[in-house]
Amino acid sequence: MSQARSIGLDVKPPSRQCEDPNCPFHGSLKIRGKLLTGKVVSVSAKNMAVIQRESTQFNKKYIRYLKKRHKLHAHLSPCFELKIGDVATVAECRPICKSVSFVVVDRVRAGIPAAPGAK
Repeated sequence: MSQARSIGLDVKPPSRQCEDPNCPFHGSLKIRGKLLTGKVVSVSAKNMAVIQRESTQFNKKYIRYLKKRHKLHAHLSPCFELKIGDVATVAECRPICKSVSFVVVDRVRAGIPAAPGAK
């Protein structure tokens, strides 16, 4: 197996190896453009994670802050282990399919486990 290549970002390469051609570390996928961080809300699809980003916007009319949420789809290589609730960093790449133009490059921190009996 080949060693992980440098992708030009200040992130550690994953400890696991994979044979995915769309992996920025072990394949030939090049990254470019934006670097975003958000919370993982779904990993049910094969090789895809849904990342949710939250932001606030001031509304002058009502003198209040609005909370906005945006979701984006990112390719998840087999060398990464993500669960719902984790915080992940994604980088922009070429379009992999119709709705996926980002790839997961790092897991920032693990999610907080839910309390027993909580929904």
